[in-house]
Amino acid sequence: MGNTPGQLSKDLPAAKVPSTHVKCRGGTYPRDKSIARFPVPDDKVGWDIPYPKYQPVEYISPSVLAKPVWADPDIREPGAPQLQWGTIDNKVNRASHTGQYMIVDGLPRNPVGRTGVKLRGTLGRWGPNHAADPIVTRWKRDTSGNTVADETSKKRILQFVAITRRDSGEWAIPGGMVDAGEQVSVTLKREFGEEALNSLEATPEQKKEIEETCYELFHKGKEVYRGYVDDPRNTDNTWMETVAMNFHDDTGKSVGKFKLNAGDDASGVQWRDIDHNLKLFASHIEFIEEVVRRLGAHW
Repeated sequence: MGNTPGQLSKDLPAAKVPSTHVKCRGGTYPRDKSIARFPVPDDKVGWDIPYPKYQPVEYISPSVLAKPVWADPDIREPGAPQLQWGTIDNKVNRASHTGQYMIVDGLPRNPVGRTGVKLRGTLGRWGPNHAADPIVTRWKRDTSGNTVADETSKKRILQFVAITRRDSGEWAIPGGMVDAGEQVSVTLKREFGEEALNSLEATPEQKKEIEETCYELFHKGKEVYRGYVDDPRNTDNTWMETVAMNFHDDTGKSVGKFKLNAGDDASGVQWRDIDHNLKLFASHIEFIEEVVRRLGAHW
């Protein structure tokens, strides 16, 4: 098969494609230390740069090979259904926030460049896999309820709801995958409730209060980022994209008052102070830094 472009999403202008990626190169593939990525030097990431020795490792995780409902079929198999690239395909969003992506030898190609692994890895969809990341923030306050400023910068300290991922142990924003046919706004509220507020284990009364509070706060969100994510699960043929939204509880009387309980994909959750020393999963630190800039907080 030849090379063809995936279509540009008609709803929004294309997001800027990052010039490179780092976390999906080198070392071993997540969740399977036996899968060593083929080395991709900094100057060999882009597809337009010749790399004749490049031999990416083929890998599809057992969880994807088991054909769960959230995974695409193996389109390399004879008689496999033909997927519709760059559009909504049977409720699955195959459009990329970055615009067009190439289809090479029948498979979508990572728009940023080489990763050292090909096929799907642990991701279910060929091409873009869409997520939503709710960045819920509040001002740090003392026991009297006054906001706390950093002694050096004199700027107020911002806190955000952070979870520790069960798969990697890294701190992260409590986001998740957008289900087929689901609106991003619904995903944002659902993932925050499941991962941070542990709404899956809440009583009916608690769930009602959580839903009412989340509805109020999440009605006032501001988009921080839309596009490609430098995610360690990315491969040459599948990659993560997200819409990151900031939901700021300025008074601390909305979500800021809730007790945080880890649930779903999280093993721990807490309000964490934000500064430049934070180490977070994937591209999450970039999203956090943008929120800090917009709110004029300490960094």
